[in-house]
Amino acid sequence: MVGGNTMNKIRKIREFVMAKVFMVCALISVLALTVIFLFLLVNGLPAIREIGLFNFLFGRIWTPVSHPPSFGILPMILGSVYITLGAIIVGVPIGIFTAIFLAYICPKKLYAMLKPAVNLLAGIPSVIYGFFGMVVVVPLVGRISVLLTGGGTGASIFAASLLLGIMILPTVINISESAIRAAPNSYYEGALALGSSPMRSIFFVIVPAAKSGILASIILGIGRAIGETMAVLMVAGNQARMPISVFRGARTLTANVAMEMGYAEVGSLHSNALIATGIVLFVFIFAINVLFTIVTRKHKGA
Repeated sequence: MVGGNTMNKIRKIREFVMAKVFMVCALISVLALTVIFLFLLVNGLPAIREIGLFNFLFGRIWTPVSHPPSFGILPMILGSVYITLGAIIVGVPIGIFTAIFLAYICPKKLYAMLKPAVNLLAGIPSVIYGFFGMVVVVPLVGRISVLLTGGGTGASIFAASLLLGIMILPTVINISESAIRAAPNSYYEGALALGSSPMRSIFFVIVPAAKSGILASIILGIGRAIGETMAVLMVAGNQARMPISVFRGARTLTANVAMEMGYAEVGSLHSNALIATGIVLFVFIFAINVLFTIVTRKHKGA
């Protein structure tokens, strides 16, 4: 009896200690986020104030070394939006169809090979994707551009969209597959019992039942695409100008920071303008996370 009480006390102490450890880890995560956000605000807001919010967000010229300098990030905002939209157009349909195939159609032996391959896509470093894009995607897009427009090097919005579409596939496939598998199998069997074909049952019963999870995968894919730096830096052309064609080069917000932070003088308006660009990125990612939270809560409520 005494031994049992001792074990209960030890168990309670362990649970208490682990609860505090988990709480400390959570607080560290929140603290890290707060410190990053404060750093961006302290260093970025003075630059936005000096440049002017309207001139900063809607200015079309980015020339930090000219006299006077100009810090308009509208070309980079549009570049990020266009490339991300292109990645969604490329990656989302392929990802959802692949998830449906893996969840309901794929034979078990083939699944044992395809599933690890999909997971491996998520583990490939961005620079490897970028190198693949430079060697394979950019020359291919260059040939297409010459045929369609009569010119172009291939480093473009289109090339970056194709590459990012491939990069978001693991996110879309894995989350969509989990959502599809979570849909009650009785829905599928009931649709078959009512005379629906297997494909019709999947697309008109199972997919709508899993729509919240599929939407969550798309939102996370958008976050993955809009935050990508290295691969886009290597294939997008990196031209800080207004995008006029999908076969012309563009620069994203992340690429702009990565390219110029190395030579921007610390504490200068140029450096602080790049940090202010980080604030805009932070707002984009925050909005995406809020949207993901809303979709997830809706899914749980359903």
